[in-house]
Amino acid sequence: QVELVESGGGLVHTGGSLRLSCAASSSIFRLNVMGWYRQAAGKERELVAKITSGGNVDYADSVRGRFTISRDFPKNTMYLQMDNLTPEDTAVYYCNAEKQVGPVERVVTYTYWGQGTQVAVSS
Repeated sequence: QVELVESGGGLVHTGGSLRLSCAASSSIFRLNVMGWYRQAAGKERELVAKITSGGNVDYADSVRGRFTISRDFPKNTMYLQMDNLTPEDTAVYYCNAEKQVGPVERVVTYTYWGQGTQVAVSS
């Protein structure tokens, strides 16, 4: 079991920046994928950014070039640096992690979620 706790959300003006943190209860070294998702009011949850155990990153088109995902292994923490924020970025942001266990032919994937942190961007 891995517990994820997000922090760093808040209210900013358009063009502002925030850095979200996701602290894990155990080593993130063994997690296959970590990512940030967001859910705006009335919309489905969507992927914002993800990073694999090998360090490969991927971003949603809407945030590419403005957001940066990173990890700090000694602190067991993942970050999302968000710059040049717009009102369209307003949402609850969730930390996500996946851990795959077992042989390739019978791998089991465990998925973990944080409780979410609110980001609000005013125009």
